[in-house]
Amino acid sequence: MMATTELGTLSLSGTKKGVISISNVSEPYGKGTEDIVSIGISLNGKDIEWKSHIPYANLDDVIKILQEASEAKKKEEEQ
Repeated sequence: MMATTELGTLSLSGTKKGVISISNVSEPYGKGTEDIVSIGISLNGKDIEWKSHIPYANLDDVIKILQEASEAKKKEEEQ
């Protein structure tokens, strides 16, 4: 049975009320399916407008790419 556990939330930059919520979802696609990380974006702080589901098997690679993107953006802004 699918179950969602909130792992954390943070303010969404550039909005007044927006939040990014990160959750673990157990059995997201039915009985026996592997847990995923769900990243939701809410512009009003309540209703999720966008959502990404990332399998834990892909999480380290996604984090690596996001860190590289962050570093590249910081270097770009320094110029």
